[in-house]
Amino acid sequence: MPLAGAARPQVPAPPPAVLAAPSAATLEATYAAHRAGAEEAARMAAAYGDRRRANADRALARRQLLHFDGRGAGLVTEVLGDLKGAGRVAVLVPGSDTSIDTYGRFRAAALALHERLGERAAVVAWLGYETPGTLSTAVATTARAEEAAPGLRALVGDVRAVAGQRARVSLLCHSYGSVVCARAAHGLDVDDIALLGSPGTGADTAAGLHTPARIWAARGADDWVENVPHLSAGLFGTTVGFGTDPLSPEFGARVFAAGDGGHSDYFAPGSTSLANLTRIVLGETPAVTP
Repeated sequence: MPLAGAARPQVPAPPPAVLAAPSAATLEATYAAHRAGAEEAARMAAAYGDRRRANADRALARRQLLHFDGRGAGLVTEVLGDLKGAGRVAVLVPGSDTSIDTYGRFRAAALALHERLGERAAVVAWLGYETPGTLSTAVATTARAEEAAPGLRALVGDVRAVAGQRARVSLLCHSYGSVVCARAAHGLDVDDIALLGSPGTGADTAAGLHTPARIWAARGADDWVENVPHLSAGLFGTTVGFGTDPLSPEFGARVFAAGDGGHSDYFAPGSTSLANLTRIVLGETPAVTP
């Protein structure tokens, strides 16, 4: 097992705003409440002497936030675009080592997708769980994903409440985030689930996810996750490893081209993977290149 890194000191922050689930009518008030929370978190981080966190919180205080919790590693749900008016919504689910301190790179992926989609769609960047460290034992088990799944299911419910049942909703799940999506998938009200650079889902087959959504999978030619053993075993009450390769014929996903990129390149502007993800979100299924 890889070794866990040293814990980061806990930066003080206020508890998140306690609000009712958002709706189209209350969306702006939700944004305002969480912007205020991010602004207060920035002040507290600055007083604590953590300028990096203060700057990150201050940047978030200018954005459309469905949720913000600046405590610890931090949780953020940001909306890019008009969620109320969007006919297409993409929800991005990140993998390991994503936190408020590294949020910029996750947001860059969401921005690249939103720019490609244009005003026809909204993108929701969901950092709604404590992601495992790449160099940690947690990244090899399903435990964090099982903890995260209820939050992702709730987020999809919030998206539906704001955007409406007619909106097309896609989950785009990167790396360990694909394990989270798999744990939340059962009966989830989404149209597509795309697994990007996935180490496996914990399920033997796409049918084992028990969802009516189309299941897609892709891996860049230079993605190191190709070398991860596709094994799964029970150990001390949890599952270690994630089983069947989502790109294998046995799994049964719709495999699409991701080009020559590495593990962090699925949303790179101009990439084959971003072009195909755009087509999936827009519902242009026949145009997705295998």
